[in-house]
Amino acid sequence: DDVKGVMVYLDLISNAKRYVYIETPYLIPDHDLLTALKLAAEKGVDVRIITPHIPDKWYVYQLAWNAYQELLESGVKIFEYTPGFIHAKCFVSDDVQATVGTVNMDYRSLCLHFECGVWMYRTRAVLQVKEDALKTFAESHEVTLEEFQKKSFLVRTFMGALKLFAPLL
Repeated sequence: DDVKGVMVYLDLISNAKRYVYIETPYLIPDHDLLTALKLAAEKGVDVRIITPHIPDKWYVYQLAWNAYQELLESGVKIFEYTPGFIHAKCFVSDDVQATVGTVNMDYRSLCLHFECGVWMYRTRAVLQVKEDALKTFAESHEVTLEEFQKKSFLVRTFMGALKLFAPLL
């Protein structure tokens, strides 16, 4: 039986004690990932997610914004990489474990495609993934809940309706 990317991601998030940093071009978490991210932040884990500020697909960007409100309200910090599109799919947690691979945080990558990644445990490479994330945070804009709430009701309604099509995108 193969290990699914979602199981690796859930394990990294759920076992984090101090921090979990995530870089993903597509933030369309399913219910389990959304819940794990929120619970981790609510128990005091420093949860930070980097997504692109300049998307390659406008509708995926809107779907990512759909998740922002719930995540921000739970204490998750969201950053958008401003210099350009970021395509990294990396997780790092507590200076102990990390993963780098092809698995996006969306339905297609997590459930339909054959994706792969490298899981690292207690190696120098884990700290290199963390260092890369910290450099990327410095080049990113932190999204606030107030910024999300400034979007018009019509835009937020459209984003909610778009969520129905998330598994197809």
